[in-house]
Amino acid sequence: MASTIIDSAIFQGIFSSDEMRHVWSDENRTQKYLDVESALARVQGRLGLIPQEAADEIVSHCRLDQIDMAKLRQQTERIGYPILGVVSQLNALCRDKLGEYCHWGATTQDITDTATVLQIREGLAIVDRELAAISAAMADLAGKHRDTPMIGRSNLQQAIPVTFGYKMAGLLSAIERHRERLAQLRQRVLVGEFAGAAGTLASLDKGAMETQAGLCAELGLKQPVIAWHTIRDNFAEVGAFLGLVGGTLGKLSMDVKLMMQTEVGEVYEPYAHGRGSSSTMPQKRNPISSCYIHAAISVVRQHSAALMDAMVADHERSTGPWEIEWIVLPEAFCLMAGALKQSRFVLEGLEVDADAMRRNIDLTHGLVMSEAVMMGLGPYIGREYAHDLVYDICRQAVQQQRPLLDLLASHPEINRHLDRAALAKLCDPVNYLGQSGVMVDRVLASLRRD
Repeated sequence: MASTIIDSAIFQGIFSSDEMRHVWSDENRTQKYLDVESALARVQGRLGLIPQEAADEIVSHCRLDQIDMAKLRQQTERIGYPILGVVSQLNALCRDKLGEYCHWGATTQDITDTATVLQIREGLAIVDRELAAISAAMADLAGKHRDTPMIGRSNLQQAIPVTFGYKMAGLLSAIERHRERLAQLRQRVLVGEFAGAAGTLASLDKGAMETQAGLCAELGLKQPVIAWHTIRDNFAEVGAFLGLVGGTLGKLSMDVKLMMQTEVGEVYEPYAHGRGSSSTMPQKRNPISSCYIHAAISVVRQHSAALMDAMVADHERSTGPWEIEWIVLPEAFCLMAGALKQSRFVLEGLEVDADAMRRNIDLTHGLVMSEAVMMGLGPYIGREYAHDLVYDICRQAVQQQRPLLDLLASHPEINRHLDRAALAKLCDPVNYLGQSGVMVDRVLASLRRD
């Protein structure tokens, strides 16, 4: 009985991915608990802190198929945490009371946090892979449309020409920064936790730090320099990272939605028969993926803020803020997987209408080239006067519904300095793309090669 978008049999493939849902599933979470307990037993067996026979017996039962999940639910509801239930079941599975050595010197939060870090590692690997694919798709579009002119827009009004490659390269630069952030935050986030009740490891009178080091090494995590039970900037950073990625994907979806408007028609999400259709309006082609991206990243952003709230923890073990992470981390990662999947789908199959882009540039009959004309006239009559003069002529062009070039060429203060051919050159959008191509090349040259 699914009740959320993420687990819905209908919506789960739209708002998330099966792969990410598995990472944050009860089954994988519980297996991660078992992985940590198994690694702890192996390390402590090697160190002689527990009998090797006990370590071997514990390890042999650290498999999900040996855990009664229905019973674990009952235990968790009674106790308040699942770890004690897992340890209790492991203890019962072991012969000759060897299970009493399970969880030796650990506390619930040690196992929970370390397991969560293992889940984060798996989740970030999926995010990393999807960002790499999105980067490749954006790079392809940026290169292919390096010199495809389109109108740039400011305050939803036509501004000056840019290129579609320039628009894609701008987004690509952000995706590349996110990939860099991800590589950097791994060093701070993929850190284990084994610190005991209040973080001091007083539960082990010998071999405490050796156990901590061995456990982290066994799990492929960094060893913490100090306990972080209530120092939660690491998980908050993960949330902030997901929020930033979501912001860029949201920007992509917003531009695609606006460019898909009937009156604009410059790009379209990939076509599939019936996709985006209306139940009553057969002509419609809605920006379906962009809508889902927008919704998903908006919720991720709120979850990012919730993880900031979880940082405000009391003393050495908290009363409530910790549990915020249990709620929002799985949802944030799952929704991000959906947004990444939809973004990749859009980019890898995006339909670009270069003719529509040029048609939209020409909608104003040259008015969008007024800055170019102003700058061209500046050396002759001064930039400020040129601005005011061209401003007045633009108003006349709108009122008279005449091409800007015609009015410019007939104006005596202008044609004494620039003839119609020179003015036509200034009014050609292809001649006013600035450094768009250079910037596209610079972004493409800076791409990560790993």
